[in-house]
Amino acid sequence: MVNFTVEDQEGNRQECEAPDDMGFNLMEILKAYEYPILATCGGMALCGTCHIEVLEGKDELGEATDPELDQLENLPEYFPTSRLACQIRIGDVLEGSVLKLRGEDQ
Repeated sequence: MVNFTVEDQEGNRQECEAPDDMGFNLMEILKAYEYPILATCGGMALCGTCHIEVLEGKDELGEATDPELDQLENLPEYFPTSRLACQIRIGDVLEGSVLKLRGEDQ
């Protein structure tokens, strides 16, 4: 299991735990925790509604792919530490990370 912290749009933080051996991505886990993630494209990096900001642990996650960067750059709010949750696989790289939800609310 991997443990990380999620900060919602109101600044509330919650510790989250996710299995690292089932092939889930971060968007799926955030939806399972019932965060207001629209994820209208189903994880294909086409909509940007699963936009997060990595507050801690960015270096461990590696660089965003070109399609992910293309989508992020089209968002109204974009930060150097922005990522799409659908493009981050659950794994040891997330351990101890702090992530802030930035995508649009439902």
